[in-house]
Amino acid sequence: MAFHLTHRYGDMTPGGEDTDFLALLQELDDRPEDSEHGSLAVTHESEWNMSVSRGGYVVFENLETGGARHLNGVSTGKVVELWRRLANGDLIALADEAWIDGY
Repeated sequence: MAFHLTHRYGDMTPGGEDTDFLALLQELDDRPEDSEHGSLAVTHESEWNMSVSRGGYVVFENLETGGARHLNGVSTGKVVELWRRLANGDLIALADEAWIDGY
């Protein structure tokens, strides 16, 4: 399955087997005063997207059909786990998370 990463300043790169999701997440640690560039994302080829902002605010949504859901206060380890599931196309497991409807 194909996926891509959206980095903090908007650059997009293709993902692969060796993608370091922790390094992607750590981009948020640089320049914490820069609130304009405060999120990152992984997007699966199915158009399911998971963005993460500081403090572990995670939004999971389909970019074509909508239906946003979110989680608050997600730990670093859990964010990495969720991104790996998305990258692998494990949408059923992701749907089983305790999402809250909306943004």
